[in-house]
Amino acid sequence: MSELVLYDYWRSSAAYRLRIALNLKGVAFERKVINIAPGADEQFAESYKLVNPQMRVPSIEIDGRIGTQSMAILEWLEETFDGPALLPADPWTRLQVRSFADTIACDIHPLNNLSVLARLREHHGADADAIGDWYRDWIIRGFTALEATVSAHTDTEYLFGDSPTLAEICLVPQVANARRFETELSAFPRLVEIDEKCRALDAFARAAPQAVKPE
Repeated sequence: MSELVLYDYWRSSAAYRLRIALNLKGVAFERKVINIAPGADEQFAESYKLVNPQMRVPSIEIDGRIGTQSMAILEWLEETFDGPALLPADPWTRLQVRSFADTIACDIHPLNNLSVLARLREHHGADADAIGDWYRDWIIRGFTALEATVSAHTDTEYLFGDSPTLAEICLVPQVANARRFETELSAFPRLVEIDEKCRALDAFARAAPQAVKPE
């Protein structure tokens, strides 16, 4: 199998998920940076559109094949590579992990995507304060539900067991986004505790935005 190529951007939380998972699995990968920052907009280049018609990051390339959508890629990594399991063995706990991860990936993150924020600014006149309020509102709604879900799981080292899963892989980038937009997190002690514990792990630390940000 050829070395995996990750089409990446340092501040993309979806790409951050994949960097964490690849590090946890011990999978070597090459980063190809696609600068999605407003004004750079490299995701809209025709050359990248051939890679990912959605014109989003992340994407992966391996053995001449392209994969898109971070959650689908995470499942593929789990099915393809050895290393620490990203999903628990017990089917019911797997459901809980997927539910937690999808609350972030499907309910919180899409509403705070760059394209959504740009639409709010350009077509609805939202200023920086309105954008911040919008961003924080969706995080708080989602985190309130997630905190209620996991507050009963304090007997485990991580959210659903003794090692990080897809739940933590999605949580840590979303907490980074929350802090970036100055979201008050005191109502979410279990989420904050797990975030801090994960960020102390090498696989998470090497994947962090500040660790891969261009100088």
